[in-house]
Parts: sequence; structure tokens; C-alpha cells
Amino acid sequence: MAKGMNIPAFGNLQGLKVVYSAVEIAGPESAQLMAEWGADVTWIENVFTGDSMRDTTYVKELERRNQRSLSLNIFSDEGKEVFLKLIETADIFIESSKGPVYEKRGLTDELLWKHNKALVIVHVSGFGQYGVESRVNRAAYDQTAQAFSGYLSQNGTQDQPMIASPYTGDYMTALMVVGSSLAALYRAQKTGVGESIDVAMYEVMLRLGAYYMMDYLNAGITYPRAGARHQNLCGIGVYKCKDGFLSLCLYGAKQNKAILDRIGLSYLWGTDEYPEGTSALWLNGPKAALIEKKLEEYLLTKPVAEVEEDFSKCNIAANQVMSVEELVDHPHYLAREAFVEWETMEGKKCKGPNIFPKFKRNPGQIWRPMPTLGMDTEDILSNLGYSSERIQDLSDQGIVKKSAAPEKG
Repeated sequence: MAKGMNIPAFGNLQGLKVVYSAVEIAGPESAQLMAEWGADVTWIENVFTGDSMRDTTYVKELERRNQRSLSLNIFSDEGKEVFLKLIETADIFIESSKGPVYEKRGLTDELLWKHNKALVIVHVSGFGQYGVESRVNRAAYDQTAQAFSGYLSQNGTQDQPMIASPYTGDYMTALMVVGSSLAALYRAQKTGVGESIDVAMYEVMLRLGAYYMMDYLNAGITYPRAGARHQNLCGIGVYKCKDGFLSLCLYGAKQNKAILDRIGLSYLWGTDEYPEGTSALWLNGPKAALIEKKLEEYLLTKPVAEVEEDFSKCNIAANQVMSVEELVDHPHYLAREAFVEWETMEGKKCKGPNIFPKFKRNPGQIWRPMPTLGMDTEDILSNLGYSSERIQDLSDQGIVKKSAAPEKG
């Protein structure tokens, strides 16, 4: 094996080989998670500017660690040859594009399976691989997928829908890619027969937003956008305290009684309107407006930390709305080592979220920072059996791009 091709053995996915060709978030993030769990991940980038994620300053270091960069013109004749050799030993291939681009360019699922019959292929797009052609071939980003799925319309105020940020559609799609590809891999390893998965971002968001949609589909019921509060229940949402904001989720008989006691409405408990054992304080209840008013007034007089502690003792789900500045030094974050620091290829320190979830027996790890564009091209091609002369020839033609690791400052 060529130098630089070995990775340390760790994690539950050690030995798994993942190849992906995608930019920005949804497709790459799924490969990134698997890389952190021990998979051997090869990142195919174009030979011109590489992944647009490289334009970011810091997040690229988080979302491309533990990967190798192969800079390749995948749709050229020579590039297709390299790609097909690469996927012969891969377990999962992930691509992200506008609809069936790979099929149109001749890289069909069937061709890939001729080179690796057990390969799991994941196609990630905004609107899917088939359907209404004009929709399938549209450009899509997180925001437009949210809009088409109906998810965006459920968020915001009654005056205006609002995007669920940052990039909820991208990151939820990445999780779906991980789950579906590993499910397909389980089957492929049992049968020796691969699978092709069509992951449409709008369908991920459709499923994510189905909770209230089911009421419309089955009973024609629609709910207004709730803004910072719940559509149906008192005491659920974001409330302003004396010195900050509280996220409150009030539910349960004991919890409701405790709240009514604190806001001066204890006399309501045990009445015909709110019998003992009432688990939900509905917004269409007889005193809902009064309960909300008194709750808001009460919270405005209290420090948010005090309220959080008091409510939590009553088994009420309540938490201060934390800012980034507040959470980085929070004792719980520190105890669970939620953040970690590593060194970039340039030798600079970078801090970001640690690996999650926490596997007890086979934990993930960071073994490498984000590579430079094409840094592993020569090693990968050499490992595929290409001679140094042939690699140089491909480089001269612009089929691949080679680069070295930067000097550390």
C-alpha cells in the first residue's frame, strides 16, 4: 500500500470504505460522520477550485477532517476510468447533484455494479432522481428544499414564515444518508448484492414536518405558525425572563399544578375547568389567556437561571436559551468534552465540536485534519496501480490535480 494510505484502526466503522463526490453540506457531512466513526473516506474534488466548502474559514476544518482528497475530473474518459477502479474496493459511494446527472453522464448504477456488485450507491439531490423533469433538474439548496417540503411554511410567525437555521435540511439529510446507506450495507453484506438509494432533500424535510401535517391529511385541520410558542398548549415555547430567555415545555398534572401555584392561579386547580389530574393546559381552555398572561408576568420578574433551577426541581422541562458564549465554558459541556481542539494542516489550532455520539467500546477519533486540494491524489492512484509516469501524464492533461501538504508555520 502506498504511503499515506493507512489510517489508524478505530471506531465501529473501521474497515469500511466510503467514496463521495459532493460539495458543501448534505452529502459530505454524511461521509464526515462515518469518517469520525472509523471509516476510510475518500473525498473526490474537481480539479479547478475543489469543494466550495474550502471558501469558509473555520467550518471546513470541522467538516472535512479524517478524509483524503482526490482531485479528479470524474466525467472525462480517463477520469471515469480512475473512478471506476476506485469504487471496485469501496463499500459506499455517495454523490450529490441536480437529479440524475451521473446517469446522464454514463455513470449509471448498472455500470458501477459491473465493477462492484455489492456497492451501495447513494444519490443525494434536492428533488430526487425522477418525477416532474423540470423539478428534478432544478438547483436546490437547504432553503429551497425547506420551502418545497412545506417545512418552512410551518415555522415563523403568523405574519411571515421563517427558515429553520442553520441549514437544517442539509444536516437532517446527512443523517438520513448515514442511516439509509448503513441499512443498505447491512443487506448488501448479507446478500452480496448492492443497492441504490434516492435521497431527496425535500422528502427528508417532508417527513420531518409531518407531525402536524398528519392532522391536515386526515382531518383537514391546519394550525397557525406559532412563532416562539406552541400551536395548541399553554406553557410551551420561549419566554422572556428578567435577564434572558427560557425554553419551557410544560406538560403533566404535577407540573401544571406547580406552575399554577407559582403564578398565583392555584385556585384554578381542582375546579371543573381544570380538574386534578389535568395533564395538558390547552390554548382553547377556559382560562388559557389568563394563564399565559400570568406566566409571562411571573417570568419577567425572575432571573432565568433561578427559574430553570426551580422548574427543574418540579420535573418541568425548562432550560435557559444558551448563547455560544455561554455554552463553551458550561460545566456540563466541559464534563462531557463537547468541544475539542486539533491542529490544521498549516499547524494552526482549531476548536470545534467533538465527535458524537459517544461510543463506549469503539469510540471515534480525529486522526487527521482537512487535507489540501488533491493532497492524496498521488497516493490514491498509486494504490490503484497507476505508475508515477501515468499519474504525471494525467496531471499534465488536467484529469487529476496533485498537491502536497503545506509547510507548517
